[in-house]
Amino acid sequence: MRLRRTINAVTRTGEQSGYVAECLELPVVTQGATLGEVAANLREAVELQLQGEDPAEWGLADHPGLLVTFEVETSVA
Repeated sequence: MRLRRTINAVTRTGEQSGYVAECLELPVVTQGATLGEVAANLREAVELQLQGEDPAEWGLADHPGLLVTFEVETSVA
């Protein structure tokens, strides 16, 4: 089995304010008032999720990186 070196996450605007980030491979969801804050919170939440775990059990290589995509709604007139 090939281990992934990247954890994918999507960031979108929150329903009321700020931003929400959600990992696609891990059960991690977090929020923040700014993009910088949500990125820092996401990194911390992923580190906490993997703390004391073997990343290979999640299909991940040691010390995986985060790839974050920003989701933007469009309006078609």
